[in-house]
Amino acid sequence: MPDTEKALAHHAAHAASYLEDLASLVRIPSVSFSGFPEVEVKRSADAVASLLGRRGFENVEVLTVDGAHPYVYGERLRDAKAPTLLLYAHHDVQPPGEEGAWKTPPFEPTERDGRLYGRGAADDKSGILVHAAAVDSWVRGAGEVPVNVRILIEGEEETGSEHLSTFLRKYRARLDADAMVLTDTGNFDTGVPSVTIALRGLVTVDVEVRALRQSVHSGMWGGPIPDPALALAKMLATLVDAEGRIAIPGIYDRVRPLTADERRSLSRLPSTDADFRRQVGLVPGAQLLGGRPPWETNWWQPSLAVNAIQASSRRDARNIVNDVAWARVGVRIVPDMDTKDVTDRLCAALRQAAPWGVEVKLDVAVAGAAWKTDTAHPAFGAAFRALEKGYGREALAVGCGGSIGFVEPFSKELGGVPALLIGVEDPYTNAHSENESLHLGDFVKATRSAIHLYGELATALERS
Repeated sequence: MPDTEKALAHHAAHAASYLEDLASLVRIPSVSFSGFPEVEVKRSADAVASLLGRRGFENVEVLTVDGAHPYVYGERLRDAKAPTLLLYAHHDVQPPGEEGAWKTPPFEPTERDGRLYGRGAADDKSGILVHAAAVDSWVRGAGEVPVNVRILIEGEEETGSEHLSTFLRKYRARLDADAMVLTDTGNFDTGVPSVTIALRGLVTVDVEVRALRQSVHSGMWGGPIPDPALALAKMLATLVDAEGRIAIPGIYDRVRPLTADERRSLSRLPSTDADFRRQVGLVPGAQLLGGRPPWETNWWQPSLAVNAIQASSRRDARNIVNDVAWARVGVRIVPDMDTKDVTDRLCAALRQAAPWGVEVKLDVAVAGAAWKTDTAHPAFGAAFRALEKGYGREALAVGCGGSIGFVEPFSKELGGVPALLIGVEDPYTNAHSENESLHLGDFVKATRSAIHLYGELATALERS
């Protein structure tokens, strides 16, 4: 029996135990946001380290830098002549959101209708298990992995990887590789394998508008005084036009036109506007914006969103004029757009739009670059072949409207080695929202694809 077939057979025989490994990680509420228990993220890192040690990795360590949630590192370096892969995923998760909107508790993994529900079940603890199960299947089923592997599991991806540069300076020597494999993206649809070749970047700015030293009675004082919530609303409304396109002057100056290959890839997508509306859950009367096919707009055009807005709260609503209003504004940027240029233009537009002499305070929260890769490297051919074998259908090259702060700096730091972004999410995953879930059939197929991938890359990256 070929070695790959032995690894696949081992996975088939032990798939249930890998699923239980995933469930055990989902039970840990490893929310990396400020205000949530840091001890749970540390407990998650320890659990991941234990898992990797059981699943074929050696020299497993929890790695730390000051101020950051812990990373987990492991390796299996057995053949100096074989290529080396750097495997990546993250163990931190988003907050649960409105817990009352979950059909089952967010940190009690629950199987329902062929999916595993729970915060982090897909984003991105499934990614950890795809790597771990594939390595374990090669080691226990075939005797050895055909490539050397290093694995890095991050603990602060969901908060923007803000200590990544510090981590790189401290641990750079452990990260040399011939290719990176990152399982933190999604498939175009359930059962449709995909390689993500572009990510949008992200600039976020917190804007605070103040008109009063304290909130006041809206009847006794309302009328002559500026309402900061209305002022903020007027400011935000100037940022987009009637078609939903960003209206900040010069924001589109650096947006590159699509190449012929990118247009061909878009034309091959098995999707319609109706599919897009259904997948995102758009209400019947709401329009699709941007004036382009929705996936072109989502992958290859910048977009603006108000991520949060607050003056008082629904629970504490009173008959007052609020003293202050706050919002977080996020701009997703595409390749060639510069983070500083976008930040400067966004801040200038907000200040210019401020009415009535209100005070405006701006703080830059995140500024991460976009990323795009060239698929000519033989590692990509290996990835497409592996996915086709694992899923039983041709894989697509897709963009992603989201951002992964890890990819662009790591790719640069490692000298531009190919970065293969292959995930397990699908349009129904609800990542970052309530009722996040993982399609269990795709979890199996993704792991089988990873098993094939190690064999394909052993040949594609073979050193002469």
